[in-house]
Amino acid sequence: MPIEIPDVVVDRLPLYYRLLSRLDAEGRAVVSSQELGEELGVTPAQIRKDLSYFGRFGKQGRGYSVSRLQEELKAILGLDGRWKVIVIGIGRLGRAIASYPGFEGQGFDVIALYDAAPNLIGTEIEGQRVRDVTALEDDLKKTAVDIGVVAVPGEFAQDVVDTLVDAGVNAILNYTPNRVQTPPGVEVRHINPVLFLQSMTYHLRQRRSS
Repeated sequence: MPIEIPDVVVDRLPLYYRLLSRLDAEGRAVVSSQELGEELGVTPAQIRKDLSYFGRFGKQGRGYSVSRLQEELKAILGLDGRWKVIVIGIGRLGRAIASYPGFEGQGFDVIALYDAAPNLIGTEIEGQRVRDVTALEDDLKKTAVDIGVVAVPGEFAQDVVDTLVDAGVNAILNYTPNRVQTPPGVEVRHINPVLFLQSMTYHLRQRRSS
């Protein structure tokens, strides 16, 4: 039976990968868990425990090979392949997501953009023509998609997600304020910037009142 990896561990892997990529670009050959921990605010013991879920990568007293661990994490995270992404909702947030230049270099290909606004349909963003969202269902029958990014008004979020799930899209980033329901086996991440800001203002208030 496969070992179940805690979500919190999986969420830290991209942080490790990003740091290792930077160290590799700087020409570093070896790094210790102590150094990784200091950079990321994670204890060395936690880093060793996280990595132990996936194998043995370092040698006691010698640390980790930066290039080898980077490549191992790249494979674990699936970044050694290409992933087809679509963005539904090309308002200010959706446009920013669609225009982000870092996706392609990390294995993510934004292959289609959708919106319902007549003034946006047919316009181009980064070489992609915005399609009418009414074409989404038919398009998904013709082209397999790995990840759907949903940035529509909240009241339309569930309908869009249902369309994606019915077409076999099993990974969804939901940037709307509404939480959506999906069946088991569909990976959903709810990303609401306002909630993050509100948690930050809590900490700011605590500091000011102390």
